[in-house]
Amino acid sequence: MNVRKIKEKVTLHPIMTILMMIGITILLSGILATIGVQATSRKISTATLEYNTYIAEVSSLFSLSGLKYIFTSTISNFMAFAPLSSLIIVLIGIGVMQKSGFLKVAFTLLTKNAKKNSVTFVLVLLSILLGIIGDLSFIIILPIAAILFETGKRNPMIGIIASFAGLTCGYGINVIFTSIDSSLLSLSLLAANVVDSNYIIKTTGFIVIMLIAVIALTILITKITEKYLIYKLDKYEIPETEIEEELFLGKKEKKGLALAFLAFAIYLIIFVYNIIPGLPLSGKLLDDSQVFYIDKLFSYNSFFSTGFVFIITIGMIIVGLFYGIGAKTIKNHRELCEDLGHSLDGIGQVIVLIFFASILINVVKYTNIGTVIVVALSNIVNETSFTAIPLIILLFVISAVATIFVPSSITRWSIISGVTIPVFMKAGISPEFAQVIFRFGESTTLGITPIFAYFVIYLALLEKYNKKEQPINIIKAIRYQLPYAIMTFVLLLTILIVWYIVGLPIGIGVSPTL
Repeated sequence: MNVRKIKEKVTLHPIMTILMMIGITILLSGILATIGVQATSRKISTATLEYNTYIAEVSSLFSLSGLKYIFTSTISNFMAFAPLSSLIIVLIGIGVMQKSGFLKVAFTLLTKNAKKNSVTFVLVLLSILLGIIGDLSFIIILPIAAILFETGKRNPMIGIIASFAGLTCGYGINVIFTSIDSSLLSLSLLAANVVDSNYIIKTTGFIVIMLIAVIALTILITKITEKYLIYKLDKYEIPETEIEEELFLGKKEKKGLALAFLAFAIYLIIFVYNIIPGLPLSGKLLDDSQVFYIDKLFSYNSFFSTGFVFIITIGMIIVGLFYGIGAKTIKNHRELCEDLGHSLDGIGQVIVLIFFASILINVVKYTNIGTVIVVALSNIVNETSFTAIPLIILLFVISAVATIFVPSSITRWSIISGVTIPVFMKAGISPEFAQVIFRFGESTTLGITPIFAYFVIYLALLEKYNKKEQPINIIKAIRYQLPYAIMTFVLLLTILIVWYIVGLPIGIGVSPTL
């Protein structure tokens, strides 16, 4: 008992853990830069399709210029840190829906007669499928998952952990072709054309294996959550102020729901019409300079991409407002204005946590340590004599390890693809299958790397709903994700090997082999 108390007393606050990681990164960058650590690789020129030498070097922060960089870039980096601004904006919309009573009524109706397993299954499935909207899915799903489980009188931390597992383990598994897939495909095609200038990669070349992976992964994450995770977390004690009688759906509540869904339907029709190209006065949210429709949606210049968080938030406010009007929970404009800030109550600690996390990510990126590691790993593929299954396993493991140090898919694939795909094609493996291996590999470790920008949102929400005196630190947050990461590693690698052996098509007209 005394030993346990001592262990609890030395538990580091997540902010202190981040500060220690920042200090270690600065010191390590100084040591590695001093001894001249670097890695040399080859990159393909888009103009000539020829290889150019690429040297990645560690940049030192353990110097006067490095310290100046930290101090001069910290504020601007924090202000531009997308997870913070997106989270605050989305929480405004969630606050209106929650305070008006819409979320409680809607979630209670949806889960009233549903089994706990079914609720978890649907949440995980949505988390995986919503990967189509990119990183913004983390901002939307995680806080709503917490409220969903809390409404169902379950520990909201379960909802946060399960949905984060779905979002990260399913990050590289998309049934619908996404903007990230499009960028990766361009890099894959560039590398493939070095070997065969006439090679064409189809956007539908991944759909079959992705569909099977989505189903299998959803079942796996649900099983881990319900059979393992719930026993690792303390039983959630509902505060007495939240203990209410069974929800009564009266005329006011029904009227509120009817108004909310009608208003949302109108808003949705207007929104959808503006992302459909080719109709009269339609497509105003698209970037018409792009070729693929998914790029028209999510390019940096599209109104849809740049304003998506705001679009979603307005939709949430509309739903909450019209429900409140119908249910008489919002009686005037003053109550609406107060509801706008409801979800922001007590968010100060979250903002501080995000502030230090933004410094850590900025520091790691500046040092270039992750890039050096990825370049070194990519050289292993180029130098190996592996073929077939050993080559598949090698790329899968390299992708998983590289993700821990460089979470950005496009940055990693821009380094790895030019070396990897020619090797795979010479071994008789298709570029499409190589890209699938890469994406499956990154899905296994994205949830356990603290330098992933949205990991801090996961950590901050866990701490927000933590009922214990001891904080949820980074190590504990990673520990919650480890079972998902390990089992996802086994599952996805098994799918890849079986798929290769059997020779099933991974998409329409695309095989694992050439």
